[in-house]
Amino acid sequence: MKKFLGPCLLLPALLLALGPQKPGGELRLALQAEPRTLDPHLAADEPSDLIRYLTSGVLIRLNRRTQRLEPELATSWKLSDGGRKLAIRLREGVKFSDGSPFTSQDVVHTFQRLIDPARNSPVGDGFRPGSGHLACQAQGDYAVSIEFPEPLVSVEKLLDGVAILSSGSSQPESAVLGPFYLAERKPGVYLRLQRNPNFWKRDDRGTRLPYLDSIRLEIQRNRDFELLRFRRGEFHLINNLDAQAFERLKDESAGGLLDLGVSTDSEQMWFNMTPAAPIPAYKKAWFRSRNFRRAISEAINRNDIVRIVYKGHAAPAAGAVPSSNRFWFNANLKPPAHKPSAALARLAQDGFRLQDGLLKDSAGHDVEFSILTNAGNKSREKMAAMIQQDLKAIGIRVNVAALDFPSLLEKISRSFNYEACLLGLVNVDLDPNLQMNLWLSSSSNHQWNPNQKSPETPWEAEVDRLMRQQASDPDPAQRKEAFDRVQEIVAEEVPFIYLVNRNALAGVSPALENVQPSALWPQTLWNAERMSFSSPLRAGSR
Repeated sequence: MKKFLGPCLLLPALLLALGPQKPGGELRLALQAEPRTLDPHLAADEPSDLIRYLTSGVLIRLNRRTQRLEPELATSWKLSDGGRKLAIRLREGVKFSDGSPFTSQDVVHTFQRLIDPARNSPVGDGFRPGSGHLACQAQGDYAVSIEFPEPLVSVEKLLDGVAILSSGSSQPESAVLGPFYLAERKPGVYLRLQRNPNFWKRDDRGTRLPYLDSIRLEIQRNRDFELLRFRRGEFHLINNLDAQAFERLKDESAGGLLDLGVSTDSEQMWFNMTPAAPIPAYKKAWFRSRNFRRAISEAINRNDIVRIVYKGHAAPAAGAVPSSNRFWFNANLKPPAHKPSAALARLAQDGFRLQDGLLKDSAGHDVEFSILTNAGNKSREKMAAMIQQDLKAIGIRVNVAALDFPSLLEKISRSFNYEACLLGLVNVDLDPNLQMNLWLSSSSNHQWNPNQKSPETPWEAEVDRLMRQQASDPDPAQRKEAFDRVQEIVAEEVPFIYLVNRNALAGVSPALENVQPSALWPQTLWNAERMSFSSPLRAGSR
């Protein structure tokens, strides 16, 4: 079990309660943006993925506290033929939320849908280690066999992210196997998840889970208003608490604050290198220059970001994997030092020069670009302002634009009408196989240049090769060596400028019981089916 790396300020009731005194009630919390999709196989943003997590049934679940795999809809499984075949025995007597029975046909339907190239599922990317096609076949009503074109190690962990869908329903959200189902949605206002009366799990005393009647997720982009409602008891959880808000609540001696230490999430910026992007050709040339990207990274003071923006609740990022991921972290990598003079020397190699305090390229263009980030996220807005000041010191003018999340996603995923972006990425597991949808050049989440028909650079081709190699190698040491090299290439080429790994901070109402927080996403909500209120008066029923 992974130990917490930071202070952990918990109320004893959060961990020691053995069960609900009063089952029922509605859990209320905020979403910072509207879910982009309700299709769990297309979920790539955090709000959509949270809906997926709370409503979907999976074959195998990763326990976020113990980091061990546990049987869910699969009662047993066996990997054979060097990682090419997976035999799964399914749980019998399970029903979807609409009352229809769960059988092997639903699993076959799910995988056919998942790997359909026309659907372009980021979840499906992990099941494509190389050429060829996955084959999933029913072996009776309650057994399936899956054959992979190449060995696929750690495939069991990938199954934690695969929502099993009903073969008899055309709408993924209309029949689910998770503890809650989507009962009501008012776009831009809220989503209400209702208790699934057919959920198969029971507690040790035979009580059917979940304990809660419902979860109300309110779209609340204003973090100050979210904090105010948490203080009033109107919200019961803040799953990603801002560091500034954490310090304010700590000063007020508010209970239920959790610093779970350095998380597996990262904050980073990147430049748009999409060939079809509607930006000037000379700027595309800057962004495609490794020297330019590395110089920008060297000009940013990460220690100041940790101290000022995160009040110490973060660590400078060394690269693609945080140090908290102890096995997969490449210990040879260190966070880039703040060296403005080295940044200018590197830029000079590409013909950039300082003139009257302004940096100009070899053709005389002033070096100026815009950074997009999501409005309402004060930490990112402050980071962007600090980056603006750091780059001004080497003659670069930066404009910051904070957009609502749907508008930002439109620009970085569809129109590609942007120059640079500052966002965070959530890692839902420690294994690199869960990052295939980020590193494969063909993936839609290969943010700096997505959906490539073939790798556009030699280093991207090498990353593709190494990611597929580690995905199929049964030797952990060989996998580690391959992924270490991926991290080194990313550090050399800097497609992402990694800034900090923030701590996992959360706020939990004292009225909640059976909360078992984890530094892994989704921190406080991973076991939502077992969460309960200590009294109906405090269950958000007013």
